[in-house]
Amino acid sequence: MDLHLQGKTALVTGGSKGIGRAIVEGLLAEGAQVVNVNREGPEGRELAEQSGGACLFVPADLVDIDACQAAVQTAVAHFGGLDILINNAGVNDSVSLSAGVGAFCDSLAKNLVHVYAMAHFALEELKRRRGAIINIGSKVSVTGQGGTSGYAAAKGGVNSLTREWAAELAPHGVRVNAVLPAESWTPLYEKCLASEADPAAAKAAISNLIPLGGRFTSVQELADTVLFLASERSSHTTGQILFVDGGYTHLDRKLTATL
Repeated sequence: MDLHLQGKTALVTGGSKGIGRAIVEGLLAEGAQVVNVNREGPEGRELAEQSGGACLFVPADLVDIDACQAAVQTAVAHFGGLDILINNAGVNDSVSLSAGVGAFCDSLAKNLVHVYAMAHFALEELKRRRGAIINIGSKVSVTGQGGTSGYAAAKGGVNSLTREWAAELAPHGVRVNAVLPAESWTPLYEKCLASEADPAAAKAAISNLIPLGGRFTSVQELADTVLFLASERSSHTTGQILFVDGGYTHLDRKLTATL
């Protein structure tokens, strides 16, 4: 299926690794131009160099609101416009209820405030192009997890902003949707499980909880959904919160119970 993304310009936050990188690579494969806004690192620069000019790497710390504005301005100046905004950057930083107000506010800055900032600064351009916003959320926003008040609150905010913006921007032809992973196999997840006494057993224990296939969601599966939502193939889809998780979040636990 041709997604008709040729010549479109997308800005992706956190596009150097994991889910973000899969999104960037998918966009490039579809003929889009991509601005990857990420903290400084070799992965972002390598991805840009390999793209033959179709990907621009903009190093930035998104906690810095001025950097958010500069990233949008750079994208528009470099490629002549902006059609798609993909808010992917974030980190489950384990800021719990006992961590304190300062830590909680810092977590919101890392996981929510820049989502608003990027959309705010891209707003006029997205209206002009009748573009699309896709926010990457988390199942934690609806299930809870324990020990991660900041991240859960931020991702709950992402869900709410998705529907609020879909309502506000519908008259301008701008679509806004969210994609929520649950257990997705990323380099960060692999690093986390590597600290376990038996990483393979720890991975298997989580995989067995996922109804569809008993496996982690791949970053490619998440990216494919994002690309569809970014494209005109989903031209009448807005305000949706899509769970790409193999049924992990909502399906009956009897499906994975060990009898």
